[in-house]
Amino acid sequence: MKKTKITLAVIVTIMMALVLTACAEAQTPVPTPEPVAEATPEPTPEPELTPEPEQEPAPESEPEPETTDTLIPEESQMTATLVIENSQYTYELPPPQVDGNTSVEKALVQRRSRRDFQDKALSSQKLSQILWAAYGVSSPSGLRTAPSAGALYPLEIYAVVGNVEGIEPGVYRYIPDEHKIVRLVDRDIRNELSEAALGQSMVADAPVTLVFSAVYERTTSRYGERGFSYVHMEVGHSAQNVYLQAEALGLGTCAIGAYYVDDVKLLLDLPENEEPLYLMPLGYYND
Repeated sequence: MKKTKITLAVIVTIMMALVLTACAEAQTPVPTPEPVAEATPEPTPEPELTPEPEQEPAPESEPEPETTDTLIPEESQMTATLVIENSQYTYELPPPQVDGNTSVEKALVQRRSRRDFQDKALSSQKLSQILWAAYGVSSPSGLRTAPSAGALYPLEIYAVVGNVEGIEPGVYRYIPDEHKIVRLVDRDIRNELSEAALGQSMVADAPVTLVFSAVYERTTSRYGERGFSYVHMEVGHSAQNVYLQAEALGLGTCAIGAYYVDDVKLLLDLPENEEPLYLMPLGYYND
């Protein structure tokens, strides 16, 4: 019994000690940890800039000299050159322009037959351009601006000149291979040609009229009767070239098929084997 009391007393003592310890811990405040301040990054030192060496300013380039396209000289510089051989007047024509400012499409949409011409001289350069467009040589091999069956070229083209700068009035035959005109008649026949064309005044008014004729044998000798059709096709090709070139140059023209054949042949002094096919008066027109 005595032993049991001692044991209870020990247990009670131990329990009281535990209670006192717990109370002491409850009254002691737990310190709150202070927030750790983030370290401020040290500034990155800027790299030292090495100054670039001074450069001398680039010398100003000299302006390129203006170039003149020899194929397209100014019209004022393009004139026909007269050469007289055996009392025959021959004019060497200015070279044709091969790169103009008017598109084919624009010339097509503007193409019209013009019949009312101004009393204004035509330049020899523009006459040169028209003749070349009609039937001029366009390749080293001798091919021309208009297609021809078998490349036989049965057409002949004449310029009835009345008012062209630098060229005496008269009737001239165009020589495509040398791009020149040779005078056959030494007077202005425009009024007479107008009468031969059933009195159509545009022939008399225009500064120049182109006359197309054909030597049928050049084509029929190879193609027989069919050659007549080929020749007629060819004059249509050539005349259309004249229409389009005229529009590109600010000129007008009109294809005429009504005329007295014998009178035209007589006025132009055409050989017996040539037949006139078309008359095309040409010049500046009234709107």
